[in-house]
This record gives sequence, structure tokens and C-alpha cells, in this order.
Amino acid sequence: MTMSDPVNTVVIVGGGTAGWLTAGLLAAEHRCGQESGLKVVLIESPDVSPIGVGEGTWPTMRTSLQTMGVSETDFVRHCDASFKQGTRFIGWLHGQDESYYHPFYLPPRFHEIDLARHWQPLREQVSYADAVTPQSQACDRDLAPKQITTPEFASALNYGYHLDAGKFSKFLEGHCVEKLGVSHILDNVVAVNAADNGDIQSLSLNSGETVHGDLFVDCTGFAALLLGKHYDIPYCSKRDYLFNDRALAIQVPRGSPDEAIASTTLSTAQRAGWIWDIALPKRRGVGYVYSSAYTSDEEAEADLRHYISETADKDFGETCSPRQIKFSPGHREKLWHRNCVAIGLSGGFVEPLEASALVMVELSAKMLSEQLPANRSIMDIVARRFNEKFLYDWHRIIEFLKLHYVLSKRDDSDYWRDNRDPRTIPPDLKESLELWRYQSPRYQDLFHADELFPAASYRYVLYGMDFETEGPNEQRRSDVASRTEAESLFGDNIKRTKQVLKALPTNRELISKIHEFGFQKI
Repeated sequence: MTMSDPVNTVVIVGGGTAGWLTAGLLAAEHRCGQESGLKVVLIESPDVSPIGVGEGTWPTMRTSLQTMGVSETDFVRHCDASFKQGTRFIGWLHGQDESYYHPFYLPPRFHEIDLARHWQPLREQVSYADAVTPQSQACDRDLAPKQITTPEFASALNYGYHLDAGKFSKFLEGHCVEKLGVSHILDNVVAVNAADNGDIQSLSLNSGETVHGDLFVDCTGFAALLLGKHYDIPYCSKRDYLFNDRALAIQVPRGSPDEAIASTTLSTAQRAGWIWDIALPKRRGVGYVYSSAYTSDEEAEADLRHYISETADKDFGETCSPRQIKFSPGHREKLWHRNCVAIGLSGGFVEPLEASALVMVELSAKMLSEQLPANRSIMDIVARRFNEKFLYDWHRIIEFLKLHYVLSKRDDSDYWRDNRDPRTIPPDLKESLELWRYQSPRYQDLFHADELFPAASYRYVLYGMDFETEGPNEQRRSDVASRTEAESLFGDNIKRTKQVLKALPTNRELISKIHEFGFQKI
């Protein structure tokens, strides 16, 4: 490929959710399969199984599915999907049964009026989430975010999904190959062939075939065959901030076909980590994320089995065999080098708190598709901007996840005490916490228009964890009009909550109707 030659062929190495999402977004955007369109080739090893535990999404997934031309009805039916409206955190503050929500709902007029400041005097009467959104109470009742008469991807309450990762990647594979024109090769890469200028020129496969490309996407997971092994891009460990480095995952069958389906991911704190619990119509995905420095694998498995025995059939909890996943929290020094870009686990991974893994795949694939370089001469410009964007996002993810630990008041293990040690807190987060003692998080605290976690998310976590903002500036402000508006918005939320609780079906009811009737098409 010369510097002026157009980018005509993108080769994706690795399937799973990362590979097929990337393929789908590229193919849909660039008329793959048509005579003048982009050629997208996905090479998938028949011997490597995807990790397959990324089963919670953000609301962004709705846009990704729409962009690819996916029917939401088909998606729900084929991927054992349910609706996610946020995360419920249990036992993070004191280690008891206390809990709080981080919902997907943006408080009304968030950028115009600081409802958190006006909520502070009411904090003993109502939680922050309940004061500004109907979503937390809807989740208390396992309600769906919409009705069966609501068109596909539209909603009464903002939502993402819970899904079966294995079924999802197969669903995307079928859609990409059959409807979007993606070429699928099932084979192992045995050699990466470099061009004279250091770019990747082609890949040699076990069958003897050679696959040429203009741009190569590394979706090979932790193996990182292209960016890691071929280019040897260093890995930046973030273990000083985020201690967790292992997970035990298992699928728990439903005790009854009529069992309620939770509307949020459950995150229950443990002695040396936390347990995720993701509700699907036919099963639950459950896993324990923990630090090997603070507990043994045997102790972690015992804790997981105890959790399952309390929430599922006791015999299953005693005989289950969870799958262990080892990881090093961190990311590559850069995500795009020469004509190779890493998306998914090959670029980096931290614990799945707040479901950041899938959204990073979506956003990376989206930017790659939107900013796909026209030729090699401008590829380095796009690569630099891509690296700046996503290294900044990794920085923000690490800070936001650490926030959950820093605010905990648990004192039952070294794990929780060490998480509050100032030496383990990222400097920017430490600075922000000092600022937030005197003023609520606001969008001016953040630097990019497309921040991964908006100021609203910080407020949900801070005030869910009993953080107090009571600086003198907050107390002496004279804004009767603002206070009157806030009281009106609190009242509107009470009315809206009553309407939502009355009108929305349960998750189980809606999913049953989708399988029977399907959604309306937009």
C-alpha cells in the first residue's frame, strides 16, 4: 500500500463481541458488500473461545444496533436479552444490606439547575436517585423501561441490555455475513507479514492462504496477536489503583420460568472484591471479581458458592464449577500503531464494574468507522487522535471505578482499607474529591463534550455512598428562584414516578410479549 492508495480492505482478526461489533459498524457505514464499498474481512480462530462474560451494556448499544440495521425484536429473541436500567450497588458502604442505584436516567434540566444542592437538606428523607428520577423505584419493582406498544429502541425510561454474550456474537455474525456483506474466514493466523515501511502487509493462515489488507484490527483478546505480540506495544498496568485481577464466572439456571427478572445489574461487595449478578430470561450470569493479593482462589470460590446458595438452588451452589479468568488491569500504551488498531481486550481491560468493556468496544468501533482514513497518508493523523481520545477514556474509567472504593466505609478487611489509602488514589480523583466537598460535580469539572461518565453519574455514586457537599459557597448562595424551581422539579418527579409505576409492565411480562408479538417498527 502506498501513501496515496485508498483504504479499501479492513481485516479484523478475532471474533467475539468485539470483532463482530466492529465488523458490523464498519460494514453498515461503508456499504460493505456493494461494488464500490469497503471490503471487511473477519478472521476467526476455530480453536479460541471468546471470554464471553461481557453481558451488560450501556444505552449506547441501542444506537449501535440501529446503525447496523438490527431489529430489536430479533435481538431480544435470539440473544436471551433483557432490559438493563443501571446498576444496584449492595453492601459497598458498610458491608450490610444497604444499597443505592446508579440509573441511566439523566435528572431533569441537569445542566441548568443543581438539584443535588437543593436535595442536601432532604437527604435523610429521600435518596438522591429517588428524588431526581423515577428509574430507581421502577427497578425496585423489576419493571421494564417501555411497553410492548412502544416502537423498537424508543423508551419511557433510558435503558441498555443484559444479554447472553455467546448468543450475541453468533447473532452478530449471522447479521454481518448475511445482511452486511462481511467476509468470514474460520482459520488460525500463523504469521504476520510486514511491509518494507513497517506496516502489516498481510496475514498467513494455517490453510496456506494469505490475506492482504490496508488496515488491520486486533480483536484477539488478551492474546493481542497484532498490537501486543507483533508490534510489542507496552502494557500499562493500573494495579496500583485497581486491585482486582481475577474473576470466577458461572451461569446459574432459573429456579422457575416465572421468576422475576431484575432491571439492573446487581453488584454485591465482598471481602476482597464484588459479585456481579446479571438477570436473563432463562438464566443468570454470576461472577466474583477479586484480588489475588487479598484472598485465595479457594476462598473466592467459597464466597461465590455461598452467594449462589443464598440466591439459587442450594444443590447447584454446592456442585457448580465456575470458570476462572485472570487479567492484569490496565491498557496498551497506545491503541493504534501504524496500520493496526486494537479494539476490545487486546487494547486493555479493567474489572467489569459499570460495564465499561462493551462500551469501549462500541465507541472504538464507532470512531474507527466515522474517522476511517481515506488513505495511508492521513492514517497517522487519525491514529494520533484515536489514541488521545481513548487513552483519556481509560484514564476516566480508572478514576470512576476507583471512586466506588474510595467512598466505602467498610473496615472488615485490608482490601477495603487499602483501597482508601491515599497512595492508591489517582491524583486527579483526589483533587476532584476535595473540590466536591464544596460543590457538587458539574459538567464544567469534565473536559470533553463526550465524556464516558457525565457529572450526573458522579453524583449518583457520591450521594449513594453518603458523600456530603456542604461548602460555604453552597450555604450562602441566594437563589430563591432556583430553590423554587428545584422544589417544582422534585414534585414533578413524584408525579412522574407514580405514572411510571402504574403504566410499565415487569421485565418478565414485556419479554414474554416480545417473543409472542414483537415490537412495533419505527
